[in-house]
Amino acid sequence: MTSTDTTEPTTPVPPANDALDHKLLAVLEDGERPTPAGRFSSSMTHLYRAGLRVKHSPSQVTDVTAFPLVMLLLFTYLFGGALADGGTKEYLQFFLPGVLVTTVLMITMYVGMGLSSDAEKGVFDRFRSLPMWRPSAIIGPLLADGVRYLSASVMMLSFGFILGFRPAGGGFVGIVAAVLLLILYAFCLSWLWTMIGLIMRTERAVTSASIAILMPLTFASNVYVDPDTMPGWLQAFVNVNPFSHLVTAVRGLMGGTVTTGQIALVLAEGAALLLIFGPLTMRIYRTRN
Repeated sequence: MTSTDTTEPTTPVPPANDALDHKLLAVLEDGERPTPAGRFSSSMTHLYRAGLRVKHSPSQVTDVTAFPLVMLLLFTYLFGGALADGGTKEYLQFFLPGVLVTTVLMITMYVGMGLSSDAEKGVFDRFRSLPMWRPSAIIGPLLADGVRYLSASVMMLSFGFILGFRPAGGGFVGIVAAVLLLILYAFCLSWLWTMIGLIMRTERAVTSASIAILMPLTFASNVYVDPDTMPGWLQAFVNVNPFSHLVTAVRGLMGGTVTTGQIALVLAEGAALLLIFGPLTMRIYRTRN
């Protein structure tokens, strides 16, 4: 009789790397774990991630800078002669600080759009499983937006200088102070959009809500014309509009006519935005994501 070999074939085992195996076994035996990322490193990582998002989608900046540049040209050379007694050159000195404020404040809504996109795609659920400081997923994009605010400011001011903008009394120091005040206020305002971005889970909803808030505040302000030319009921709104207070302070810093009270009012309004919407945003982030 013929005997049948029932032994199962064995899979050849490749030679092991003794040095690598020894290190892996040592790590497993010691129970060593990677050091969790700290607050600074986590925030910087998310800042870098937000920068990559802008790199791959540059329309987030060009959309809100190209339109103000067109508005600057349109209002200066089409309406400037009728709106200002000194003609287009005089109107440019009045209008550019206002359109600069409008440009930067419009950019603030993109942080909410980015957060809503992350929440919709489940990215925040992945972040929760990582050993990192959880608020860094919000702090990082907010810090990254500061770079966009500065870039947009430099672009608008450079174009304004080409057209003939010359601040009267503030000089270079006044321009730098005005841009810093604007960036600080924009950072505080961004917390409102982060809250909206966490509540509304689609970018389109965040965009609609942001525009519904920003457009009335920017147009019913002192950006385009002097409030003294407006009806009394509209003047009352413009005078209490926080965007008008910011534009007044920026114009004053560039023109050398700003007062301590104007700057203090803007700082107080920015601090109120931060104190109200900052904690609300973090609470929503902890409970809903």
